[in-house]
Amino acid sequence: MSAGPAARPGPDDLRRTFEAVPARAADAEGPFADSWWGRAWVQALESLSMDEGRLARGRTYADGGHVAAITVTPGRVIAYVHGSRPRPYRAELRLRTFPATDWDSFLDAVAARPGHLSALLDKEMPHSLVDTAGEAGIRLLPASGDLDPDCSCPDRGLPCKHVAALCYQTARLLDSDPFVLLLMRGRGERELLDELGRRNAEHSARERPGTPAVPSVAADEALAERFLPPLPPPLPVPPYPGEPPSYPELPGARDPLGLDHLATDAAARAHTLLTTGEDPLAGTDVWQDAVRIAASRPTAGLTATTRALYRELAYATGRSTTDLARAVAAWRQGGAEGLDTLQTPWDPPAGPFDRARPALVAAGFPRFQPWRNRMTNTSGTLQLRFGRDHRWYGYESDPGEDDWWPRATPDADPVAALTALRG
Repeated sequence: MSAGPAARPGPDDLRRTFEAVPARAADAEGPFADSWWGRAWVQALESLSMDEGRLARGRTYADGGHVAAITVTPGRVIAYVHGSRPRPYRAELRLRTFPATDWDSFLDAVAARPGHLSALLDKEMPHSLVDTAGEAGIRLLPASGDLDPDCSCPDRGLPCKHVAALCYQTARLLDSDPFVLLLMRGRGERELLDELGRRNAEHSARERPGTPAVPSVAADEALAERFLPPLPPPLPVPPYPGEPPSYPELPGARDPLGLDHLATDAAARAHTLLTTGEDPLAGTDVWQDAVRIAASRPTAGLTATTRALYRELAYATGRSTTDLARAVAAWRQGGAEGLDTLQTPWDPPAGPFDRARPALVAAGFPRFQPWRNRMTNTSGTLQLRFGRDHRWYGYESDPGEDDWWPRATPDADPVAALTALRG
């Protein structure tokens, strides 16, 4: 088996990034993938494709090393693919994830087969797992209706050659780690193995009916039996958060000013929780919190401290500093709603979005072309994005580039938002 792509760890095992796979030798023959799982993926892909020509061109792109680093999260595989133009295209493959009921059926079927269970706990995936899943009514490999391709290129093929290249390169990921398939279906390796370990323990306990069950004891009852004295009353909450400690500058240590900023933010959050009983960041995920922290830095240029903080936050979230800087601009533009508008295209219902183009034409603005919740002018330099908060967010890009950055203040009126965008 050939060496597979190396994976960089994300903040947890629900986000994995694999380095780009080099081009195959020009005289390479035989199947594209080496392992049973990789070849099974390719076979499933080729049986689903409606356009053999695009699929063949995608395989040529994959063979030629045109696919950059690949990021895998539950239900999504994303990479930049270099095509015929200098700027790469963003290719995305969405795969249907399993609901909780399907996962329960699948894990029950695995736990009932000691051979499968021991193999998975040893981090091996036997190919007969496909048959076991099928007996439980679950298809591990993609079937009709499972795949939803998307690409920033103008080709509307399903899939286009760039997504086809990403599909083929995904088979190489399965060569090196077939657990990637289970991640695409919705479960990370750590959660999966923990759940299998728990079911294995339950199964073993059922096989030993003569073993007396150990009754559980509530923590307060266990502590009461030791006659522990009551805890002293809590100290009064200070009127404002305290200052963080001073961090010495040690060789090889993290940036002390960046740590100071993070500690100050944590102290303010803890103080709010103590005084109000509510977490001001409840429901915020790791990426949103990283963007929020970066956005709280001063805006007058990137100081050495700010650059160090950006590097730390980008590394912790598996993103680039450019991704973080763009997200910070969106957060400063509209908070969490602005970040969602940057990241997620969506299909707005009929109403304000449909009335925007006639309103812009009536105001004397040039023609705009709609796509989902976005409208772009014909020169490709100005764009309005309709947020889920029913506000219009302005974006700019250099001519001929697909590199959009948030600009200006959002507004419920598209004419006002475009006027602010144009200065």
